[in-house]
Amino acid sequence: MFEQLDQLIFRFEEVIEMMSDPEIISDSDRLRDLSIEESDLRPKVAKIRRYKQVVDEITDTEEMLAGNLEAEMVELAKLELSDLKEEKDQLEEEIKLMMLPADPNDGKNIIMEIRGAAGGDEAQLFAGDLLTMYTKFAEAQGWKVELMSANITGIGGYKEVTLMITGEKVYSKLKFENGAHRVQRVPETESQGRVHTSTATVVVMPEQEEIDFNIDENDIRVDIYHASGAGGQHVNKTASAVRMTHIPTGVVVAMQDERSQLKNREKAMKVLRTRVYDMLQSEKQEAFDSERKLAVGTGDRSERIRTYNYPQNRVTDHRIGLTIQQLDSIMQGNIDEIIDALVVYDQTQKLEELNGQGS
Repeated sequence: MFEQLDQLIFRFEEVIEMMSDPEIISDSDRLRDLSIEESDLRPKVAKIRRYKQVVDEITDTEEMLAGNLEAEMVELAKLELSDLKEEKDQLEEEIKLMMLPADPNDGKNIIMEIRGAAGGDEAQLFAGDLLTMYTKFAEAQGWKVELMSANITGIGGYKEVTLMITGEKVYSKLKFENGAHRVQRVPETESQGRVHTSTATVVVMPEQEEIDFNIDENDIRVDIYHASGAGGQHVNKTASAVRMTHIPTGVVVAMQDERSQLKNREKAMKVLRTRVYDMLQSEKQEAFDSERKLAVGTGDRSERIRTYNYPQNRVTDHRIGLTIQQLDSIMQGNIDEIIDALVVYDQTQKLEELNGQGS
């Protein structure tokens, strides 16, 4: 891996030079791509250059110790050498982490689907609570949340809700939210005060734009119909609802929340493209997982990943054994501690795997 470091420095210097080229400066798209690459490379190159500097300083210090030094200077040199070697070891681990293969979807926006699962009304109410939690977390990150579609129950829960979250590296932070979320609490309708257990499922998919993944229009069946339910009186007057079916995979997306058929078409196509890509990738992932177990995993949606225990104000993420006694705060969107712990755990597992391959 460390043989790649010089190539990284070379590429960084090449990008800097290219960004000063008048021809590239006049090409806004090319300049934007290079600026993103430069921003990504800069901290990596700074760390690599410091690593090289430390290695040179270790060599110089060892040569000094091999010479004729006064006793006092020997002790100082030994202390400096010890500090340098400690920094070198730390930098090596940081560079290894930095050089781990990046998930190509990490920088993408996401489409998230939340569904009430086992538990009837209580599960659907919990789906709404999760929607609030993720919405508040996204807003705190400076991301934009757009409600794509929602199937709202009479008591204010959600049978299913689809939202799009756009911003910087959304998928990298929310990709581990895939799975079954379990809630334990006393429902408002429970007169005996008994704790019920219900579940809601969360699906997180990286948005796929047409340039990333294109679907043949001949593979799509489009049905237009009159919308029903929420949306106002217009739903009975205009055929604005759109149902798209991807014939090869059987994936179906229906949109009716917009007054305009065109807008519903656009939304449906965006979700359909993402769902079809996600299905195809999940099939590949399942084949991959059958051969080797992943660290945290983002594919198994039936896996119970987290429990929200209201009576004890406790949240437990079962994949990493993390328990936090601040459920009230977490449901207000303060899930940074959980997100960070999952990311660190995943990186640690990948580092251990990398070190194992190198041994």
